[in-house]
Amino acid sequence: MAKEFIARGADLELKKIRKEFPGFTAIEELDLHVPAGEFFALLGPSGCGKTTTLRLVAGLETPTSGNIFIGGEDVTETKPHERPVNTVFQSYALFPHMNVLENVAFGLRQRKIDEPLVKAKEALNLVQLAHLADRKPQQLSGGQQQRVALARALVNRPSLLLLDEPLGALDLKLRREMQIELKAIQIEVGLTFLHVTHDQEEAMDMADTVAVMNKGRIEQMGAPEALYDRPKTVFVSKFLGQSNLLVGEVESSSANSVSIEVAGNKISVPKARAEKHKGKIAIGFRPEKATFTSKKPTASSSTNIIGPGEIIDIRFTGVSNQYLIQVPGLGNLTVFAQNVGKSPVTELGEKVWISWSVEHSFGLSDLPDTGKVV
Repeated sequence: MAKEFIARGADLELKKIRKEFPGFTAIEELDLHVPAGEFFALLGPSGCGKTTTLRLVAGLETPTSGNIFIGGEDVTETKPHERPVNTVFQSYALFPHMNVLENVAFGLRQRKIDEPLVKAKEALNLVQLAHLADRKPQQLSGGQQQRVALARALVNRPSLLLLDEPLGALDLKLRREMQIELKAIQIEVGLTFLHVTHDQEEAMDMADTVAVMNKGRIEQMGAPEALYDRPKTVFVSKFLGQSNLLVGEVESSSANSVSIEVAGNKISVPKARAEKHKGKIAIGFRPEKATFTSKKPTASSSTNIIGPGEIIDIRFTGVSNQYLIQVPGLGNLTVFAQNVGKSPVTELGEKVWISWSVEHSFGLSDLPDTGKVV
């Protein structure tokens, strides 16, 4: 491992960034800090502002207002080629007439850097492609081309590497392999990675911190496990995996929990896991956290129970069976049963009771549009 590639990451800070285009605002107001050496993911659907944010950091767009700092230096007015930043795009943009080594060395030659081929070979070693240095891009697989594009970015020794949907063109198996490789390379070189993606699994697998964007704002930010286990808004609960949401007025409250009543069912959530403690609130739970039985479970203050409901759909996904259960007054709820043997109930039309631990409930800051289960 070449010493030149180690520990050159810089922190990134966006302060009160706003970006307007004719007819719409792409970013409302964005404050963001990415610590040096972190793998940070901006996650969200198309049109949420994540790619615009990346282009602002790269210098390809200018903010309407606000400032951008890299390594403590204000680069808001700095030209793209003068920023310590490189970008890896979904389209690899490799030169077809050049071999792999020349592709990686191209930027170094343009900037008249000493020993461009030596440095290019070091970068290819980093992505384990030195043995393919003489091949043309069209002779490589998609995953190999992506690694060449990564080497071409790393050879410039940026403080910050921007990844714009870098794995989107790969098939599922290759994408998962590259996720592991990208994370390993990031840890090894110590650079700061800002990864833009709409793929929840990709962000959750690789990032130290995930920021979920929606309509030009960050809805929630934190470690992947924390976002999934404790979403704070309807959007985050639905965008990161699946959620069952139940809406009702707070009927009772104790020192540790709040409870709503929906269609005759008392549903509780720990106060520490709820954004609101009075009025109408939405309480959610993840499908894999719930179970179902053909007999009503024994009532307990530590367990939420709903039912009876009718199984109206069963889907086999390999690792689990997904059950859609219609509960009168509540709509359809989803429960996952891991595929470890015979499922508790396998017949459509069966009547079942759904239960889950109160500790696995979460209370949101807003309500779903329909006011029903989503």
